Amino acid sequence: MMLQQHLFFVLYSFCGIVIKEAATKNKVKGSQTQFPITQNVTVVEGSTANMTCRVDYNDNTSLQWSNPAQQTLFFGDKKALRDNRIELVRASWKELTISINDVTLSDEGQYTCSLFTMPVKTSKAFLTVLGVPAKPEITGLSRPAQEGEDVTLTCTTSGSKPAADIRWFRNDKEVQGQKEVNATGRSFTVRSSVHLKVDRKDDGAAYTCVVEHVSLGSMPHQVTEVLEVHYPPQVQIVHSVIVPQEGQYFKLECVSKGNPLPEPVFWTKDGGELPDVERMIVEGRDLIITTLNKTDNGTYRCEASNILGTNRDEFTLYVYDPNALTQHGPDHALIGGVVAVVVFITLCFIIVLGRYLARHKDITRERQEMWFISSRKTLALPIITL
Repeated sequence: MMLQQHLFFVLYSFCGIVIKEAATKNKVKGSQTQFPITQNVTVVEGSTANMTCRVDYNDNTSLQWSNPAQQTLFFGDKKALRDNRIELVRASWKELTISINDVTLSDEGQYTCSLFTMPVKTSKAFLTVLGVPAKPEITGLSRPAQEGEDVTLTCTTSGSKPAADIRWFRNDKEVQGQKEVNATGRSFTVRSSVHLKVDRKDDGAAYTCVVEHVSLGSMPHQVTEVLEVHYPPQVQIVHSVIVPQEGQYFKLECVSKGNPLPEPVFWTKDGGELPDVERMIVEGRDLIITTLNKTDNGTYRCEASNILGTNRDEFTLYVYDPNALTQHGPDHALIGGVVAVVVFITLCFIIVLGRYLARHKDITRERQEMWFISSRKTLALPIITL
């Protein structure tokens, strides 16, 4: 009986030792595999950031999230910091996920997930907050510019993080600007300037400032300013008939450009008023003579003005007699002149060609004589040898 009790005691002790060693091994193994896992997070200012901490193996040990100031946000499913923007998304033994709503630039930093083992294990996750650039503004052109004036257009955007990029376009062509970046707290203010000396070609040109930033993706901010350039008038008279004849309808058009637009235009003849207002009609910028006659011969002037100056152009009108043009038209003289020039050029060509051929013939004859003499000498050599 005592032998049986002794054997039972030994067996019981051996089982206890085996169970204790197995538990110790499992505990050591568990503590070795208990590591929190986190990932860095990047969000746009004003959006929501989800911070997740996971553990592959956990023996019911609590997880905790702390902010960059080492303030506890959540311990398990228990909220520790009174911030209505921070909420619990999921809490279990293997995961603790929290959300930070309406993220600001001040929320950026290194967050810590802690697993309360012995010793405590931690994992870091960096929250990056992108500052969205404000819509740009173009300054430097509060009034119309005058031709020849130096103008500086400046595009400004603030609130970006990292600093935004600014590009300039004149109509559809990119132009270079001078960039300036200034830090304002946690974000940046970016300026870019374009310097130009304006002329009349810049009137109506569209200058566009484009702000590009990682937070905007493929939808950059942009703003456009259309230049208005004032310049004095430029005047040109265009006539409707090349050879005006008596009895014809005749029109002179005064093409005037300027900003402000020069209106109205003024027509004069030989320095005075138009003599025949019944036949000479002014319609807008056009001077119309309904029926030409010899009395219309003279110098016509169109004059246009705006606040920057006055300009003018002149046209000398000579009215031809249709009968005289038929009998002694200017075409005969023109044709005769052309024929004379052609004949002269032809004669010159023949003379030059004759001289060239004669010279070439003399050179050829000389070469033939030299060849004949050379041939005779060659034939005579064997005779001399004999």
